[in-house]
Amino acid sequence: MSTAAPSVTDELLISSLLVHPVKSCAGIAVDEALLVETGLEHDRAWMVVDSEGEFVSQRELPRMVLVRPTLRASDVVLRAPGMLALHLLLDTVEAPCRVRVWGDSVAAYDMGDLAAQWFSDFLGQRVRLARFDPATRRLSDPQWTGPFEAETAFADGFALLVTSTASLAKLNRRLLAAGHDAVSMQRFRPNIVLDGIQDAHGEDFIDELSIDSPDGPVLIKLVKPCGRCSIPDVDPATATQGHAVTDILAGYRAEPRIDGALAFGMNAIIVSGTLHRLRVGARATATLNF
Repeated sequence: MSTAAPSVTDELLISSLLVHPVKSCAGIAVDEALLVETGLEHDRAWMVVDSEGEFVSQRELPRMVLVRPTLRASDVVLRAPGMLALHLLLDTVEAPCRVRVWGDSVAAYDMGDLAAQWFSDFLGQRVRLARFDPATRRLSDPQWTGPFEAETAFADGFALLVTSTASLAKLNRRLLAAGHDAVSMQRFRPNIVLDGIQDAHGEDFIDELSIDSPDGPVLIKLVKPCGRCSIPDVDPATATQGHAVTDILAGYRAEPRIDGALAFGMNAIIVSGTLHRLRVGARATATLNF
C-alpha cells in the first residue's frame, strides 16, 4: 500500500457528504448534514432484514442499490424501478422488534406490512424493514476505538466512513489502464469525502480531523481501515456485479492492519461536535498518526 500521507499544512476541504438512509440501498449527496451520536443524521437508520431479523445487503441482493431515497422534512421517499414510491414518515414507527447486524442484536422498530411488502416485491424474497431504536446504544469495537465509547446505528461498525478524491482518482487511473471503466465514489458508500489530500490514500494516515462548522469545530478520529467486500463491484446504476474493482484493489491495497483485507477509506468515530452541522466546502485540518 501507499506510504504517502497528507501534510498537516494541506488545505483539506469536504468535497461531498453522503447519507445512506437505508443500509445497503442508494445514498444521497447532501450539501449539509447534522452530526448526531451515531454519525450523520438518518444515515443507516433503516435496515432490511430477513424473516429471522438478520440484515441483508447488496452482497446477496445487489438490486438493493436500485432503491433510491429522497429525504424531505417529514419523510423519506423510496423509489425503485417498476415500483410506486414508498413514503416513510420520520416520526412514525410500528412494533418494537430485535434485529441483528453482524454480531450485534439490537433493539429496533418494525416499519409495518406495507414497507415489508414493498421491499419483498422488489427484492423477490420475504423481507421486512426495521428502524434503529435511538434509545439503544450500539457501540463500535473497543479494539479500535480505545477509550472512546463510540456509537453507531446500522452501519457495519462505525459512525462515519471517510474517503478522498485522490484515492478514487488513483483507482480510476488503474482501472482505465487495465481497460475497465472508471467508477464513481457511490460504490464505496462514504459519508465524508475529502479534497486536498496530496497523495492517494493519505486518509490512511490521519489520526484526527478537525472540521469547521457554523456551530463550532467538529473533531473526528479515524480509527480503522475499511476492508472491502464485493459491494464496490456492484454497478450503482444497473445493479450488475463485476470483479474489476476488487481485482485492481488486490494489486495495491492489501492492508496489514486488517489482516491483509483490501482497504479503501477509513472508519471514523466522533470525538466532539455532535449536533453540529457539517457542510460541503468546509475546511478541515488533519493531525497524523505517525
